[in-house]
Amino acid sequence: MESDYQTKKNSVALNLNQQQLTQLRKLCARSEREQRLVPALLKIIYEKKWFKLFLPKSYKGLELTLPKALQYEEELAYVDGSLGWTVTLCAGANLFAGYIDHHKAQQIFSSPKVCLGGSGAVSGLAEETANGYIVNGHWKYATGAPHLTHFTANCRITRKGQPVCNEDGSPLVRSFFFRKEEVSVHADWNTMGLKATAGHSFSIKNLKVRADRSFEINENKPVLDQLIYRYPFLPFAEATIGVNTLGMTKHFFELAIATIKEKQHRLHLPVLEAVLIKIQKAQTEVAALSEKLYAEVDKSWDELKSSGAVTRPRAKRIGGLCRRLVLVCRKHVAAIYPACGLAATAQDAELNRAFRDIFTASQHGLLTFPRD
Repeated sequence: MESDYQTKKNSVALNLNQQQLTQLRKLCARSEREQRLVPALLKIIYEKKWFKLFLPKSYKGLELTLPKALQYEEELAYVDGSLGWTVTLCAGANLFAGYIDHHKAQQIFSSPKVCLGGSGAVSGLAEETANGYIVNGHWKYATGAPHLTHFTANCRITRKGQPVCNEDGSPLVRSFFFRKEEVSVHADWNTMGLKATAGHSFSIKNLKVRADRSFEINENKPVLDQLIYRYPFLPFAEATIGVNTLGMTKHFFELAIATIKEKQHRLHLPVLEAVLIKIQKAQTEVAALSEKLYAEVDKSWDELKSSGAVTRPRAKRIGGLCRRLVLVCRKHVAAIYPACGLAATAQDAELNRAFRDIFTASQHGLLTFPRD
């Protein structure tokens, strides 16, 4: 199917021509088969600095604003679900440069191939020592595990074997990063979709690390000065994951339209015209929601620039819009898919991959459960 990628109002960030889009999708199809991003695709990512969307130019990054980066991430997910998801999660983990010891961060993030990734789950323990910590734990879903240079993880802090608590009595949790050779990767990513993201589990046993391997993701205490590090992490994560489902869904709609039109040409069934109208209405509803989301993110960025903080009501609206957007996308994709016929169930069909990717991505815990 010939895509109108270049004429799309929101498809301007990547500035891909049709030949480049086709090349990327061929590499993504290979990655799907190999269940990891293939070297040729990673080479493009490194050259384009897509893992460095948020890193400052002093770290050889793109230093994008959040509104601009969301366009990149949506368009990458439109190209392919696994590509968009991997770049989004890894670029989001590279954001931690803004909270890590400055000297240590300079050493790590200036590398052209630096790529952090890991887990947000608190499934590790870090025992305090005189010079740092001894870490043990097992974490799931480290997106991009085969090409990560560093793994990130959250741990509960203990002292002499006893939990350390915050002033309010809650467990003290800190984030850590580890070199790839310090972790054991368990090749257990076996989902229905996003296969090339290779989100394997990893574990650590009795690893001694210095205190500067620990950090706190706190927008009120960034190490770097760029505005992105003062943006609250929860709405940041919700928005970046939400636009991934949006991009995948737009691609699904295009593929579904092409499939239905081809069937209509062969079978001359009047009912298929009604399906095309259904897809058009779905596109309209999704577009309206996405415009609201981008508008709220723009306003939040303006708040950050003017006052140095994003208000809680604004952050909550962004999270709510992301959940609504993912719900609506999933609803329409589920309703349209049966009309695409048996050919759409072939595992190697692009439409099938888009469907599987959407229903895998939309399972992310941030966007499946409401928050306070």
